[in-house]
Amino acid sequence: MAKSWGVVFSGLAAASACPAAKAQDDPSAAEVVIEVTSPRLVRDLYDTPAAVSVTDTPDIQEGQQRLQLDESLNTVPGLFFQNRYNFAQNLRLSTRGFGARAPFGIRGIRIQVDGIPYTLPDGQSQIDAVDLDSAQRIEVIRGPSSVQYGNAAGGVIDITTARGSDQPPGSRLRQDVGSDDYYKTTVQANGSREATSGIATMSWLNYHGYRDQSEVEKGLFNGRLSHQWEHGQRLTATFNALHTPKAEDPAGLTAAQVEEDRSQATPNAERLDSGQEVDQQTLGLLYETPSLGDGDLTVSTFFTRRDFAQQLPFPGPSGIAYDRQFYGISSGYQQGSEVAGRQLTWMVGADLHRQVDERRRYLVLFDGVKRLIQEEDQKGTTAAVFAQGDLAITDRLNFSLGTRFDRLRLSVDDDFLGDGDDSGSRTYDEFSGFAGVSYRLAPRQQVYATIGTAFESPTFTEFARRDGTGGLNPDIEPQRALNREIGIRGGFGQGGSYDLAFFSIRVDDEILPEEIDDRTFFENAGRTRRNGVELGVGWDISYAWRITSALTLADYTLEDFEDEQGNDADGNRLPGLPREQWVTEVEWRGAGQRFAALEWQYVGDLYAENSNQTKVSDYWLLGARAGDTVHLGSQSLNLYAGVRNLLDEDYFSNIRINANADRPVEERGYFEPAPGRTFYAGLEWVF
Repeated sequence: MAKSWGVVFSGLAAASACPAAKAQDDPSAAEVVIEVTSPRLVRDLYDTPAAVSVTDTPDIQEGQQRLQLDESLNTVPGLFFQNRYNFAQNLRLSTRGFGARAPFGIRGIRIQVDGIPYTLPDGQSQIDAVDLDSAQRIEVIRGPSSVQYGNAAGGVIDITTARGSDQPPGSRLRQDVGSDDYYKTTVQANGSREATSGIATMSWLNYHGYRDQSEVEKGLFNGRLSHQWEHGQRLTATFNALHTPKAEDPAGLTAAQVEEDRSQATPNAERLDSGQEVDQQTLGLLYETPSLGDGDLTVSTFFTRRDFAQQLPFPGPSGIAYDRQFYGISSGYQQGSEVAGRQLTWMVGADLHRQVDERRRYLVLFDGVKRLIQEEDQKGTTAAVFAQGDLAITDRLNFSLGTRFDRLRLSVDDDFLGDGDDSGSRTYDEFSGFAGVSYRLAPRQQVYATIGTAFESPTFTEFARRDGTGGLNPDIEPQRALNREIGIRGGFGQGGSYDLAFFSIRVDDEILPEEIDDRTFFENAGRTRRNGVELGVGWDISYAWRITSALTLADYTLEDFEDEQGNDADGNRLPGLPREQWVTEVEWRGAGQRFAALEWQYVGDLYAENSNQTKVSDYWLLGARAGDTVHLGSQSLNLYAGVRNLLDEDYFSNIRINANADRPVEERGYFEPAPGRTFYAGLEWVF
């Protein structure tokens, strides 16, 4: 590991050493204000005692395919992405180790879009309906400030899409093509009239995929309509719709199958036509007023309906379907006051969210037999209140304090009584809190320290019993985390910034997966320890050149745990997580809107299971993209192209953690190979 850390450090030093001496000499530093909203208390970035990163429109959209969040957030330190190419399982995301256990979707990280939660009361998130074609800003919190969002220990990803008034009125038609029969068509229109504005974006994706049995067809619509009154009150309606009639799953391969043919699917996956179908619609309303007393009030409400059906890539209890309703209301009030002559900024709020899943499971055999074996209503309700305040002890020193109380109730009503009544419920009353101190060394130089607690309940999927019956597994408990963090951030020159964070996290009753007979179950794994450092550097070397770099070095370790073979796993590494990550991007901008970017990424080795028997090798990736704009009077054509995995590296886009734990190591299907060198190109007509 020392060798790979040295390689990473030497490269990053070249990016960051030169500008460091100019850190406090910029006379315009005090004029730069970056406001962040994701901690729920709106404030200047340099008054925020947390590791927060902000990504804006150019990094989200310029020359990108806009398929997955990793395109936009690769240069945010502390994040690790897997599963980019399997749309049936969707992107897996972890931050500081939280979320790594999920075989599909996202756990332990709060996701919200335009104030609408994409994280359910039970802690599960799906991001297949996130529309990156209209996204304008993404804020990422890593660590203890996520306490204000309840059932999530790892952090927050807050995505904001366009309202229609934040860009010139007009229309856009975009067509992408690429390797492995990749086609994506996008249409967007926006406009404003007096105090009302609107925008609508619609896209359709067809992608055959690199591997067999990996085709996807996906349609997405995102629309927002906003009206603002003269006193600043604003009401915004958001409607989002997802239609995925096909998203195939090629399943994980054994090492022998990878050696034979990296692009193959498993025989079971092809024979059963494994994959999923999804239809989802979300309607949200957001009301904002800056004129309630001396403060600002926001109230949001939403309703989501999701119909889901999935065939897993193995015979047996592998057919899953559910009809979901997810709805709720949230409110927050922020005000500035004075205490003993010092400025106090405080906020209070409340969340009330409910999910109702009508869930079914089927026994599926190769001969076409499909029989209902489980039918139940799964209901999750969370009611929470929270408060947070920042007190300016001096002009430079701020003290922050926050707390939240959640009452989370998860219940199962068994409607399949042929094997007995497995109805039951669990209720959790959880307090979370954090305290932080922030000190401004200079207008754009800040040091901070925080400590916070968070909890993470098992999801309904993770409550599954190993005997295959329904209900809630009584042997699995929530995991609880104690987060400690010290950080320093600052700016240098006219366009430079750095963000350095050290973290230490202890998690009790860590929830980890174990796959038995192809089906994934979950257990509490004693305790884990997570220590690490995250460094982000951005530098505008000149008007034309910019370099952005993100380094993560972390140690994720199991404690007090026996692996699936009964061996002592104390001191083993947490599976599915690399110790080292380094991403660097160099951008060039020419006359007009001409641009080019070169990105390289290093991911360190990791283990595929708790027992640390199977090491997955490290790898380097190189990618590039470029584009130009041709103006035709009031219209324009944007041309762009990109290449991924330029060096044609053999690596795995996903590792199925603890897969087939009941089989010999050589028969475990851990590996999902990624494509080799791939190309894409597109043309966008703006009129």
